[in-house]
Amino acid sequence: MIPGSFTYHRPKSLPEALALLADLGDDARPLAGGQSLIPLMKFRMATPANLIDLSAISDLKGIRVVGSDIVLGAMTTQYEMIGSDLMADKVPLMREAAGLVADPQVRYMGTVGGNAANGDPGNDMPAIMMALGAIYTLASKTGTRQVPARDFYKGLYYTALEPGEMITAINIPVPAKGHGYAYNKLKRKIGDYATAAAAVMLTLSGGKVASCAITLTNVADHALYAEEASRLVLGTEIDASAIKRAAAAAEDIATPAADNHGPVEYRKKMAGVMVARALARAKVRAADRG
Repeated sequence: MIPGSFTYHRPKSLPEALALLADLGDDARPLAGGQSLIPLMKFRMATPANLIDLSAISDLKGIRVVGSDIVLGAMTTQYEMIGSDLMADKVPLMREAAGLVADPQVRYMGTVGGNAANGDPGNDMPAIMMALGAIYTLASKTGTRQVPARDFYKGLYYTALEPGEMITAINIPVPAKGHGYAYNKLKRKIGDYATAAAAVMLTLSGGKVASCAITLTNVADHALYAEEASRLVLGTEIDASAIKRAAAAAEDIATPAADNHGPVEYRKKMAGVMVARALARAKVRAADRG
């Protein structure tokens, strides 16, 4: 398929890009890595009259430490995150998840901001950002605001972004030393969306869980923060009973559609299985890193 006609813009600065978004209104879409938008345009599911290419804006790129946070420019690619020693040392969950995004070709081009902003329930970054307690910086021509990842996702392709806004940076609090983490993703083949996936971030104190965040990918119309499942493992040693309760709580909030990934009941059950596996891996890692 061939996209419809559009006018191409390549701003050199963030203010220029935001001015274009404001002036062109609903007829404009920002273009990051293009791994989601371009396929939609080819199938005529998205028909923007104007594309605003962000690739020349250096302020939107890079990984750096600011105070107690890791700050990712929205145009940082998955490949750059995989190759970052800083991410490997400070936020290994992010690096692990980036390596599971689609396939190498997509990871070379796909950006963390684009993956997070799209609102696609099958994208991996939303659940990872929620598990990490990330904060998104949203910018428009009139200013900036910050929105926690856990408050950003509202429904299928529906987010907290207002007209004329885009994600410009992502702040991730540096996890506690010795934390445990895991992202377990079930998929049929390389490049597929997850049938179900779960992210876990936890800390241990005296062998028991002091903090825990569990999130889910592609088992609802948007990424889910499994608050009850997270609560159920607090104060436990992540034994079989605690894992079983957390997995059941995750299944309870999963509302997947039946599709070529499998029927509803199977995908709900796999949400619980992924949580159980991620909790077990996170526990081992916390013990090893503690």
